[in-house]
Amino acid sequence: MRRRTRYSLMGAAVLLVALAVAVILRKEAPPECARLLPESDAIIYFDLRPLRLATHFDRTTVPHSPEFQRFIDATGFVFERDLDQAAFALHRMPDPNGPNGPVAFSEVFEGRIDGKRLTAYLNSVATSKETYAGHDIFCIPVDGRTLRVAMLGYAMVAASNTPTPEQIHSILDRYRSAASPFAGSSLLAARYSEVPLLSAAWGIGKVGLPFADNGKLQMLGLTLPVPADTTFVASVRYVHSLHLRVEEIADNDASAADSAAALNSLLTLVKSIEHSQPATAPEDVAMGELIDSLKIEQEKSRTVVTGTVPVELLKKVTDAPGEAAAQ
Repeated sequence: MRRRTRYSLMGAAVLLVALAVAVILRKEAPPECARLLPESDAIIYFDLRPLRLATHFDRTTVPHSPEFQRFIDATGFVFERDLDQAAFALHRMPDPNGPNGPVAFSEVFEGRIDGKRLTAYLNSVATSKETYAGHDIFCIPVDGRTLRVAMLGYAMVAASNTPTPEQIHSILDRYRSAASPFAGSSLLAARYSEVPLLSAAWGIGKVGLPFADNGKLQMLGLTLPVPADTTFVASVRYVHSLHLRVEEIADNDASAADSAAALNSLLTLVKSIEHSQPATAPEDVAMGELIDSLKIEQEKSRTVVTGTVPVELLKKVTDAPGEAAAQ
């Protein structure tokens, strides 16, 4: 009897240890939305749940365009209220002047979705439909591109506006075999471990591509002394306040030192301009606080930018998250 009890206790202990390990691995694994994305030049991920708690943007009445309001009326899906997570894959296009522009996107969204209403809406706007891996793919013309949309499950939707269906097919293939918490693209495998734990939003890879102009990075009306195809690891964590961290990955220490010096010179100029202009609007005050909090340092082959994002500024940015996500 004692031996049986001892074995039972050992079995229970092993089970508890295995469960703890599984929980830890799952916690450190990339979010499922990001794991489903196809191969790409960059990945950007948002967990809107902590951001929603921080800003309460779901309680704000946001005006929508007539077309977007028709989507809301048809599906009942309000991005500010119902979207929980979103992951975007960025694909650089070989011809930046082509119909897809410089960058195409593949996305996975997770939230509270009425599948029947969304399917009915997609049927009403799609010009064609195909079936792949047991899923319907709705093909919708948008601004000279074809947007392909597929329901993955009762709470998850995938979309891609790449020139070919290869990327949406890849998402469906990954969804079908997504049991492993460490599955995903090669970029995710290479860089996700560098994302700080508990980041509510992060980006890895060449995340500057959508803001490129003539090969340079454009932010807030400024041309940064950084090539647009530079690899970054960027993150925002909410721990009492929103902490921003952006790492530019250079080829060597000397290049990182040059980049840090150039960015510090630019930051000094921006701070002097900011301090010379009185700020009255809340968002202007918040932007000034963000600029004052920014620090730029070199850490070996990386240029690291850190700062604190005021909640008021985040509220301004999240005024209409659905409009951008629906493009």
